[in-house]
Order: sequence, then C-alpha cells, then structure tokens
Amino acid sequence: MEIILLGIYSFFVWLIFFKFKWLPWNFVSQVIVITLPIVGMTMLILFLNIIAPSSHDVRVINYVVPVNTRVGGMVTEVPIEPNRHIKKGDVLFKIDATPFEIAVKNGEANIRSLRQQLKSTQADKVTVATKLGFAQKRQRQFTELAGSGAGNKFDQEQAETDTQNLESGLEASTANEGKIQAQIASAEEQLADAKWQLSQTVYYAPADGTVVSLALRPGAMAVPLPLVPAMTFVEDEQWIMAIYAQNEVRAIKPGQEAEIALAMYPGRIIKCKVDSIMWATAQGQLPIGGASTSAGIAPIPPNSLAVRLLADEKDKDLFLASGARGFGAVYSDSGEMIHILRKIILRVGAKLDWLILKLH
Repeated sequence: MEIILLGIYSFFVWLIFFKFKWLPWNFVSQVIVITLPIVGMTMLILFLNIIAPSSHDVRVINYVVPVNTRVGGMVTEVPIEPNRHIKKGDVLFKIDATPFEIAVKNGEANIRSLRQQLKSTQADKVTVATKLGFAQKRQRQFTELAGSGAGNKFDQEQAETDTQNLESGLEASTANEGKIQAQIASAEEQLADAKWQLSQTVYYAPADGTVVSLALRPGAMAVPLPLVPAMTFVEDEQWIMAIYAQNEVRAIKPGQEAEIALAMYPGRIIKCKVDSIMWATAQGQLPIGGASTSAGIAPIPPNSLAVRLLADEKDKDLFLASGARGFGAVYSDSGEMIHILRKIILRVGAKLDWLILKLH
C-alpha cells in the first residue's frame, strides 16, 4: 500500500514540476517534495497502527493430547492410521485383555467364596444364639432350684459354664462375621479395580481429531509412562491467535472485526471476530519454590500478548492446518475511514503469498 501511495504521489509531482511546470524545481521544492511523503507516510502508519493494529504473527493452534495407556500390556490391535480423521469414541488401540479378564474372574470367584463363608458363619451364629437362649433359661431354672434347696449346686455351676461357653462362641461368630464382611468389601474394591483395568485395555478417541506420531504397532508393549506417550492426538478444536506487542492491544476489544491471511491460502482473506485477549502469559509467572509452570496455549515472544480470533460463519468450516502461520489485523471502533488502507495492505500482502521465492 505504501508503494501505491508513493507511486500516486510521484505521479502528481511529475505533473506539477515537470509536465506542466506549475512550480519551479529548485532546492526548496526538492526538500519539500522529499520531506512531505516521509512525514506523511510516517504519521499515517503510526496512526494506522493504533486504530487498525496489524500482526505479522498469526498462528493456528490445536489442542494436542498425549495418549498414555493406563495399564501395561501387549498391543493386539491398532485399527487406525496416522493423519486420518477420527471421530470421538473410535477405537485407537487395544491391549491384550487376557490377564485382566483372569483377574476379574478370580475376583468374582473370591467374592462368591467369601459370601458362602459369610452365609455359613451367619447360620452358625443363629444356631449358637438359639443354644445360648436355651442355656440361659436352664441357668435361671437351676439357680432358682439351688436357691430354694431343691436343686443341685453342681447343675447350677454347669449351666453357668455352658452359658459362658455359648456366649464366647456367639462373640467369636460375630467377630468372624465382621471379619468376613470386611474381606468381602476389600474383595469388591479389588474386583472394581480389576474391572476398571480391563476397561482400559481398549482406548477410545477423546474427541474428533487426528492421530499423529503413531509409532504403536501390534506386538509392542504399551507401558503407562507419561513421558513416553503411545501416540499423539490432535483435536479438531482450534485457536486462531494473533500475537501483538503489549502497547498495540489497548484499542482491541472483544467483538471487533478482524481479518487474517494465511500462507496456505494465498490471496484469501479470512474474516474473523475478536474473542478475547489473553492477559496471562508465561512471562507473568515467578517460579516460587523452584517449580516453574508455563501458561497459555503456546509460547509467545517476550513483551507480547495474544489475541484470540474466531472465524466468521462463512469461513468457520475452512480447513486450517495446525501450525498454519500468516498475518492479519484488527479494526478498532475508531477511524473507520482509514481502515480501508489497512485492508488494502492486507490484501496486497495476501496476493504476494502466491510467489514462491526459492532457487530450487
């Protein structure tokens, strides 16, 4: 755009000073002719950078999910191919489920055995409780007889001993019942864990997306190590980020019009709206206690802020490769008459993407 304006300016200079010679071409006029475009273009660009700030770093970013198996085992099936679109819920890979199925069957058998023991213990407890009831009744009878002199003291003592033995037996049965119930509860937890591990032998796509960096093959061992993902899953959900210097975003607000041009679509202008400004970046964090974490969707240059853009409805379904780069501009709420200059500059730059400048 600057070249076009300078060309128009040069044309009028030629008409005034050389074609029609309305003004003399001397030292003063030469200084004025050279100074005017420098000052004018400088002021225009500075003002344009405020009311329609441009970014030469527009990025398309996707959520990337490292896929880590939760259980270890031999991979039996990988029914997907890399760089092919996958729907949410599609099977990514399967692990040999035999050891986990055996663990589930063993857990179920253990619970059945414990419940049978519990049933037997409860039946014994009922029997002992019944015997204890009769023994306590006999003890009262022998005690009354011995107290009146009609009964034998030895029979009373024997009845008391039998009652104490049955009470001890009832307490033992009650304790054994509680112990078996605790064992059943523990076995049920172990069975639930075994069933969960069995369910993790089949891993499904967490969202619509594409698998990249697929090195997992049938016969390989999958291990639950976070640092060694089985594959990398790239979700379809995308962020379009325009990177600006911190003093450029003061006029940018959500809902404002924006346009971007990506090198993968030469000559095409993609209409967008400003969604938000990411006010928190990794540079805004101090490593407290020796731990440092990074914030944001992707690292951005120092002293910069990222503006998230949303493609308009017309371009919402346009395929954008993760990692696509380009440039763009946001049109603020003021200086609408001058926005046309930024739009022209943006379109001229988009046309230049058709040029492939390399020597081989």
